[in-house]
Amino acid sequence: MSRSVDLYVRSARRLVAVRYPDAVGAVLGGSSARGQATSASDLDITVLLPDDGASRREVLRHEGRLAEAFLNTRADLRQAFLRSRVTRRATALFLYAESVLLHDPHGHAEQLRAEARNLLAAGPDPLTPQECDAGRFLLTDLLDDLTETRPGSDRHEQLAIADRVLREAAYLLTAHHRAWNGAGKWLPRRLVEADPILGQELLRGHLALAEHADPKALVAASCRVLELLGGPLREGYTDTLHTAAATPGT
Repeated sequence: MSRSVDLYVRSARRLVAVRYPDAVGAVLGGSSARGQATSASDLDITVLLPDDGASRREVLRHEGRLAEAFLNTRADLRQAFLRSRVTRRATALFLYAESVLLHDPHGHAEQLRAEARNLLAAGPDPLTPQECDAGRFLLTDLLDDLTETRPGSDRHEQLAIADRVLREAAYLLTAHHRAWNGAGKWLPRRLVEADPILGQELLRGHLALAEHADPKALVAASCRVLELLGGPLREGYTDTLHTAAATPGT
């Protein structure tokens, strides 16, 4: 353990001991546990509560640093682990799998760390045929809108469409590879981990549009994603995933 990680671990242990004395386990995750924290990084602490505890999230300041505490019973945390396989976003899994133990008198936290590592290695659930068709249809529709934009088009609209194209293309590409998806800064990281070549093409296309209002590269890369999953989908599509009224443009 590096000196910087050790400092964060000791600080996090003090927080857990003072604020959560009934905890049955706790781990430090995120950049502080990986040795990648900056002066602006917060402490990501996951606290195991007794079985009758109330799961919640708390944000506080501790010893001059922002701390986020994710408090869960073991049952609630295991449900979150399983939901990750369906949503294909694995925040809780990564927090545990890449964590440092803070408090573990009964071995519960270490057991959950092992479960998280196994679930991460297994990857998320594959797309169902209905999910695949819904994703293909949405990305096809977005690409039609993006292709219609021109250098003189409303830049706000073009950028908004491009951001959604990147997000949906990343969702389909990571799912195609049975890899984990992400949001925010984790979207490009997970995307390139899943497919270094096509993932980079999507990111370069998105950047080209942002810098030069040129959608061609992003459209081409997104079309390659669609071809991996059966191609564009327009005529004949039926939405079987939602019961709410259809909402064009959303």
